[in-house]
Amino acid sequence: MRSSDVDTRQLILDTAQEHMARKGYAAVGLNEILTGAGVPKGSFYHYFPSKDAFGEALLKSYFDDYLGSMDELIADTTKDGAARVMEYWQRFHTLQSFDQYQGKCLVVKLGAEVSDLSEAMRVQLDIGTAGLVGRIEKLIAGGVADGTLSRDIDAAFMAATLYDLWVGASVMAKIQRRPEALDRALTTTRTLLHL
Repeated sequence: MRSSDVDTRQLILDTAQEHMARKGYAAVGLNEILTGAGVPKGSFYHYFPSKDAFGEALLKSYFDDYLGSMDELIADTTKDGAARVMEYWQRFHTLQSFDQYQGKCLVVKLGAEVSDLSEAMRVQLDIGTAGLVGRIEKLIAGGVADGTLSRDIDAAFMAATLYDLWVGASVMAKIQRRPEALDRALTTTRTLLHL
C-alpha cells in the first residue's frame, strides 16, 4: 500500500472510532464514516475487503494506540509503581466520564454488541483485552517490585479482577449517566491495592 493509501485507511479508522465510540457499531453506517473522513463512498472496499475486516482493523488500531500509551506509562521512571498504577486507573476514570459518561472505550461500547455479530471482531477484542490486562499486570508487578504495593498481591489475578471491575463500572456509568460507579471502582481499587 502506498503511503497515501495508508494515511487514508487510518483516517477512515480514526473517524469510525470517533463515531462508534458515541453510537456503537450497528448504528454507524459506512457512508457516515466515509463522509466524516472526506473519502469517496465508492472507495471503502479499496481499503477493506469486507465490513468484518474493517471492524477487525478498527479494533486492532484502537488497541495498538491504547497499548502504546500503556507501554509509555509502564516505562515512566519518574513515578513509583503504585503511582503509575493509580495514574492508569485515574485515566480510565476520566476516559469513561467523557461525553456524559458515554466514554471513549471501544471495549465498553462494542464488546457485548459485536461479540455475537462477528467472530473476527470478538477475537480481536479478546486479544486486545488480554493485552490490556497484561499491561495492567506489569504496572502492578512494578509496584510490588519497588515496594510501593504489597508483596502479597498476585499481580496477574489483581490485574484481571480490576479490569473486570472497571469495565462493569463503565457500563453502569453509561446506564446511570453518573460517576458513582466509576468513583466506587476507584475507591475499591485503592482498597484492593492497600493504598
